[in-house]
Order: sequence, then C-alpha cells, then structure tokens
Amino acid sequence: MKILAIESSCDETAAAVVEGRKILSSVINTQVEEHKKYGGVVPEIASRRHSENISAVVEKAITDAGITYGDIDAIAVTHAPGLIGALLVGVNYAKGLSLSLGVPLIPVHHLRSHIAANYLEHTDLKPPFLCLTVSGGNTVITYVRDYTDFEIIGQTNDDAAGECLDKAARIMGLAYPGGVNLDKTATVADEKKYPLPTPHTQNKYDFSFSGLKTAVVNLVHNASQKGEEIDVGALCATVRKKVCDILIDHTISAAKELQIEKIVLAGGVSANSELRSRLKAACDENGFSLYYPPLSLCGDNAAMVGAQGIYEYQSGNIADASLNATATLPINYRK
Repeated sequence: MKILAIESSCDETAAAVVEGRKILSSVINTQVEEHKKYGGVVPEIASRRHSENISAVVEKAITDAGITYGDIDAIAVTHAPGLIGALLVGVNYAKGLSLSLGVPLIPVHHLRSHIAANYLEHTDLKPPFLCLTVSGGNTVITYVRDYTDFEIIGQTNDDAAGECLDKAARIMGLAYPGGVNLDKTATVADEKKYPLPTPHTQNKYDFSFSGLKTAVVNLVHNASQKGEEIDVGALCATVRKKVCDILIDHTISAAKELQIEKIVLAGGVSANSELRSRLKAACDENGFSLYYPPLSLCGDNAAMVGAQGIYEYQSGNIADASLNATATLPINYRK
C-alpha cells in the first residue's frame, strides 16, 4: 500500500511516499532561516509559506518516488496538534487531493507520527513499549499498547522540555533554533556555579519545566544587572543536564514500575546528544532495550506521518470531507 503523506504542523512543509515501513521519497521545505530573524516561529508567516510551497513539495515527493498520482492508495495528513493555520493548509490540500484521486483520507496525530518514525528505522519494533516523546511543544511518556492504542503515563503540566531549552538558549543570546544551538554550545555542566531547581509534580511521572525556564531567565538577568559575565557553555550544559536528569529519571522509573522492557525515544528533542547517550546508558544499566530514530527523522517530516498512517488505516481511522485541523489534541484521543 503506497501512502502519500503530508505534514504542515509548524514550520516545515513536508511530503513523502511510504510503502509499509519503507520510504520511497521524503521532501522537506524548511522555514528555519526565515523565522530565525524573529527568534521563533511566526504562525502567520508559517501558514503563508505552507500555502506557497505545498503543491511543489507534494509534486516532488511523487516524482522522487518514481510513481504517478494514480499509484497512490491513500493520503495521510497531520491534522493535530500544531499551529492551527499551518495545519489547515495541509489538511485542506489533502482533502482536495483525496477527493480528486478517489482514495481514502487518513488523519494522523502529530505525536503518534513522531513515535512511528522509529518504525521506519527499526523494522523489528512492535508494541507494546514505553515511549518518551519530547519536542518544543510536547513532553509525554506514553504506554503504547498497540499501534493505535495509547495510554498517557506522564505529561507536562506547563512548558515542554523543548520550550525550556529554546527559551534558555534565547535568553543566553543563541540563535534560533535554540535547543539545537544550546546542545552545540554546551561544554561542561557546573551545578555549583549555576544551581538550578528540580521541579516537582503531583503525579510523579508528570513534568514541569516552567520554573526551570524562569530560573535560567532570572539567573541571566541578575548577572547582567550586576555586570557579571555568564559562562554560556557551562550554563548551556547545566540546563541540558537538568532537563535530561528529569526526563531520564521519569522514564526509567515508569518502565520499572510498569515492567516494560522496551523504551522508545521520539520527537525533535530526541536529537539532543546528551539525552540520547545518557538514556542509552540508563537502559543498558537496567536491562532495557532502547530505540530512537536517526537524526534525519527526529524533526518534523512526512515519512513518519505515512508510517503511522498505515496503522490508522488498518484500525479504520478514515476521514471524510468534514475533517478539520485541531490545535490541541491528546495522543490517546478516541474517534
């Protein structure tokens, strides 16, 4: 089954053709350079660029796959969560294409597709497993019982881990995308020089990164007011270490309690070098198997949408012309 997949939830216009767990083509048009001057994604600009680029991106995905539109069996599209204007571009384009080709339309949840990025890399990976999904907008630990059966074990009560890293990077003067540049700038953590709080939540597996973000902002502002220079490399490393401490502690603890032997890492922040290496070490120490996507599939892309799309299709999750975009939607939603 050949699926044409479309992704437009934030600042990447992407299309791919996927057959099972095989990528036939994957095209991504990123807006990073344009948004860099603003220090973050401007939703209105993102929507306009999606509208301008989506036709060419889809056409290239079809051409690169060496097929024609007549070879497409279904269309999968990210419908939630994300920037509403950006999502609407992809959803409406997919609806029109589905109607014109007479093929099924498959709505795909953005976080489910990030998890599915692992299926493209690890052909032997099957549920059940525990997944830590970390991005700029989401931080959630999910028990994946089956390909379309999810239970939230823990989630952020306020800011996501990626949001914390991005804002910490911004206050230190690093360019957008902040989390990526913070990871590159980090040297050696110094918790005596830069003590940072460990947030606590009522649910032991939930996350809270708002206080940590605020602590970094206050630390930098106080230093500036006193005329003190910040060791940016050390502070970057200290922030990164604190975030990773929290993410890894919650994930390993949950896996132990639930007696789950497979752990999966997903989302844009899964590209973070310290998170990958330290989670791998923690899994090895506790006898867990760890799976994470290649760097090329950590960020937003359409191949992962197609990978999840096949399982949504098999479960009967088919949409009609009434499909709408949704800015927020939990990963364990039911139709």
